[in-house]
Amino acid sequence: MDATPAKRPRHTTIEGRYVTLQPLNADAHANTLFNSVQGHDSLWDYMSDGPFPDREAFRASIEKKALSTDPLYFAIIDNLSADAVGYASYLRIEPSHRVIEVGNILYTPRLQTTRGATEAMSLMARHAFEDLRYRRYEWKCNALNEPSRRAALRLGFRFEGIFRQHMIVKEHNRDTAWYAMLDGEWPVRKAAFERWLSPENFDVEGRQIRKLVGLG
Repeated sequence: MDATPAKRPRHTTIEGRYVTLQPLNADAHANTLFNSVQGHDSLWDYMSDGPFPDREAFRASIEKKALSTDPLYFAIIDNLSADAVGYASYLRIEPSHRVIEVGNILYTPRLQTTRGATEAMSLMARHAFEDLRYRRYEWKCNALNEPSRRAALRLGFRFEGIFRQHMIVKEHNRDTAWYAMLDGEWPVRKAAFERWLSPENFDVEGRQIRKLVGLG
């Protein structure tokens, strides 16, 4: 097989119909994100950090994330409002094996259950497979995090097992559920994303006509 390494992801802008991915930047994104997560401490239940006591602590976290290259963070920008409504990253980047993971995903209430939420993950997968030439795209989460596990399956990742006592996060044990999507599976997944995200798949009130799971 071709053993040419994949490209290492770099900060770039990835445009979609509903959202755009931009390099995470504290000056541009921290205040809007902080305002959106206030009063929603449960968003941090399965994250490695947070909740944050104040705006300054949150901004310091965003500044640190913006400088990181693994994980490599992107802000998720709503195309209508131009506001940052979440962030996500590539991590555990292994160009020589062409393996990369998506994670550290924070969706504020403004992004959750929207078309943009799905499109953001579609854009990151497309970039990993088509532009960077990775052959394995991973999703991992706390085995207790049922919403994340459902999301992985809905997005087309396959469950591969539980790594028991894999991590200690916030002084709690974490058994980790592993999921992956392969480059050979991507064309079908991509077609499903495109059909689901099409404006024709939503009624006048914005409700989906066909579910993503049934499209691929």
